[in-house]
Amino acid sequence: MRRLLLAVLFALPSLAGAAPPQDQWFTVLLDGRKIGTFESRREVRGGEVVTMQKLDLVLDRAGTQVTMSSAETSTETEDGKPLGFRSVSQLSGSETVLEGTLRGDTLRLVSSNGGETQKRTLPWPKGALLPEGVRLAGVRAGLAPGTRYKALSFQPSSADAAEITSVVGAKEDVDLPTGRRSLSPVEQTLAFPGAPMKTRAWVDADQTVYKLAMPVMGVELVLLACDRTCATAPNQGSDVFERTLVDSPRALTPAGLAGTMRYTLAPRESGKPLTLPDTDEQSVERRGDELLVTVRRKAVARGEAKPDRDDYQPNDWLQSKSPELVKLARRAVGTKRDPLAQMHAVETFVRGFIRNKSLGVGYASALEVARKPEGDCTEHAVLVAALGRTLGLATRVVDGLAYAPGFAGKEQVFVPHAWAQAWIDGRWQSFDAALPGFDAGHIALSVGDGDPWRFYAGLDMLGRIELREAEALTP
Repeated sequence: MRRLLLAVLFALPSLAGAAPPQDQWFTVLLDGRKIGTFESRREVRGGEVVTMQKLDLVLDRAGTQVTMSSAETSTETEDGKPLGFRSVSQLSGSETVLEGTLRGDTLRLVSSNGGETQKRTLPWPKGALLPEGVRLAGVRAGLAPGTRYKALSFQPSSADAAEITSVVGAKEDVDLPTGRRSLSPVEQTLAFPGAPMKTRAWVDADQTVYKLAMPVMGVELVLLACDRTCATAPNQGSDVFERTLVDSPRALTPAGLAGTMRYTLAPRESGKPLTLPDTDEQSVERRGDELLVTVRRKAVARGEAKPDRDDYQPNDWLQSKSPELVKLARRAVGTKRDPLAQMHAVETFVRGFIRNKSLGVGYASALEVARKPEGDCTEHAVLVAALGRTLGLATRVVDGLAYAPGFAGKEQVFVPHAWAQAWIDGRWQSFDAALPGFDAGHIALSVGDGDPWRFYAGLDMLGRIELREAEALTP
C-alpha cells in the first residue's frame, strides 16, 4: 500500500509550465473527494528560470491518516538547459532530501535520509530536461491536433529520467472551479520502467496546465487549477486502502500455501495488459489477457539474473554500513555463519524488533526503523534487506500481494504487501518478517532496491487486478 501513496505523491509529471509571471494553485481530488493541495510557481531570476512545486496530501488508510508532502525546486537557463534541483519529501515525519548540481554532463548528488548524508556523482541522462525545458519542448511542438512529440523528463524526487510521449487533441471546453476555459488536451505516456503511466493534461497556448487527470487504483486522480482559497480548503479524506485489496476466488488452505499455488490473473479493464516479474519463486505464463502465475514456497534456480554490485551496497534506504545497523545485524545472527541461517535469524529478529505494528508510517528507511521500530510491511522489508547487506549478502525488496484469510473486515483477500529477498545458494529466496514467513500466498508485482520511487510497476497493478482462479498444485 505504501508504494501506491508514493506514486500518487511523486509520479505526477511536471505541471509548472506557464509563461512568466505565474503562480498557480490546484485542488487535488481522488474519486471526486478533495485530498490535497498543489502549488506551482515559476520565476525568472538573472537569466535563470526557477520552478517551484509543492504538493500536500492526506489519505485515510484503514482508519489511519497518512500525510505526505513533496517540494521541488528546479533551476534552468531561459532556453531550458538544466542547472540543478532540490527535492524534499516528507511522509508521516520521514524526510528525504536530494540536491543535485550539474557540471557539464555530470550530476553531483547529495542525498539525506534518516540522518545520514551520501554524496555521489552520476552521468546526466543525455537530453534530459527539467520543467522549463519540458515546457519549451511543448511550445516548439505546438498544439495542432494530432501533434506528437517526445521529451526526456528528469524526475528530481527519484534522480532519474523518464521519457514522456505527448499527443495533442482537439480543443475542449473544460469546467474549472474558476469557470469554463477552452483548452487543448494532451495525452501523455510516462515510460517508467516496467509500467508506463498515462495521464491527460489540458493546457493553454503557453503550455500552462489547468487540469491533469490520471488513473489510480481504478479511480481518477484529478488536479484542477483554482485560486488559493479553493486549493487550501479543508480536505474531505478518502480511504483508498479498500480499493487495493484483491478478492480471492476461494479460501486457501495451509497445505496449499506451504507448497505451490497457481493463480489466474487478469486486468479489470481490457487493453491494459498485466506484467509481472518472473523469479526463482514465481513463474509467469501469458494466455491472452490472462496471466498464469505459479508461486512456489521454496525457490528453485530458474536462471534468474544474478545480483549485481549494487545489490550488495548501501543506498539511501538501505544504509547497511551504518554502525547502528551493523550492531543490529550482529545482534540478530549471533554466531551463525551460514547465509540461509543468518537470513532466517534476521527475519525472526525484525519480526520481534518492530514492536509497534502501525499503518501510520509514511515510508521509513532501514536506519529510521532501527531508531524508531514501528511500521508495517515496508518497514519490516527494508530493515531485513539492509541487515542482509550488512552481513555481506545481496538483497532486494519485493512489492506484491499476500493472502489474508481476513483483513480490515474483509474475508479471503490478497493485501498489498512488501517483503525481502536474498541471493543464497544460487537463487533469490524470500523472507517475510511482517508475516509468519514467506509462502505460496505471495504474488510478486515488482522488485527493487528499497527506494520507493522504483516501484511504479507494482503500483500500476494495484486496483486493476482481478484474481479469477487459485489452485493448489501437487508437489
